[in-house]
Amino acid sequence: MNITVIGAGAIGGLLAAKLAVAGERVGVVARGEHLKAIRERGLVLKEGTKETVVSVDATDRIAEAGRPDLVVLAVKAHQLAPIAADVASILSPATMVLTAQNGLPWWYFFKHGGPHEGVRLKSVDPGGVIADHLASDAIIAGIVYQAAEIESPGVIRHIEGNRFPVAEIDGARTERVAALSRMLFNAGFKSPALTDVRAEIWMKLWGNLAFNPISALARANLDDICRFPPTRALAAAMMREGQAVGEAFGIRFRIPVEQRIAGAEGIGAHKTSMLQDVEHGRAIEIEALLGSVIELARLADIATPHLDAVYAVAKLLGETLGQGVGPPALAPAQ
Repeated sequence: MNITVIGAGAIGGLLAAKLAVAGERVGVVARGEHLKAIRERGLVLKEGTKETVVSVDATDRIAEAGRPDLVVLAVKAHQLAPIAADVASILSPATMVLTAQNGLPWWYFFKHGGPHEGVRLKSVDPGGVIADHLASDAIIAGIVYQAAEIESPGVIRHIEGNRFPVAEIDGARTERVAALSRMLFNAGFKSPALTDVRAEIWMKLWGNLAFNPISALARANLDDICRFPPTRALAAAMMREGQAVGEAFGIRFRIPVEQRIAGAEGIGAHKTSMLQDVEHGRAIEIEALLGSVIELARLADIATPHLDAVYAVAKLLGETLGQGVGPPALAPAQ
């Protein structure tokens, strides 16, 4: 299969490398020193003590990707709107577009059914730019459970996880999703084809909507948040509010809040993606992970005081990062 991965960062780079090793023809869109290193030395994947170098076509221009069979959107949610038109320009009627963003996606209410069918989420697609350019028929949902990081330009470190379920956004069992599932399985991923993708999105989002912003604001790892009683209680309150929102739209949560928190605690000293972004002075995914949930809460007329309060201060943090101020420096203890 001819595949273009747009955004060859930690997750995109991991997908690109493993698919290339499995024999797929892979091209990546990257930028800066990362792109330069991939062009000069190849894309390097590190897993434990194993190091694999793969040769992939690399460019910083989406338009140079030709007409791929599969486009993997591996950029973050807030980076989609500026590139939506460019992505559309390389799609053929048969091209699959695999989304790999955190949080609630812009297409959440497309092919959803019910009273909110077709509603556009302003939090993740302001102005409807993404929806206007990327047809819902092309979309296949992917839910990322891997942890990875860019160790250095051109080098991806796979930390843990191989689960990457995929689905049609209407839950249909189709041959194209079955084929994509098989291809990802051959590349080393546990990639079942789901029929209830929104429930899976919420199961991941349930923890992210609390742990990510708390970690970014407190500069704390997962285990710190879970073992400090006040932040553990705050996370639980946020998750209960999120659960009420999800249930208002037909989602059923398979486990209780405390079990979900215990699972996060068990991961240990892990930095959330939002904390990593803060430490590098990058824009944060606050709208996809929290703003979108609050938007659904307003649709369902559900009060979310804890989500609202954390969103306000995390949004301000995001604004300062967007202005190039960067994260505040923490002085060492004396």
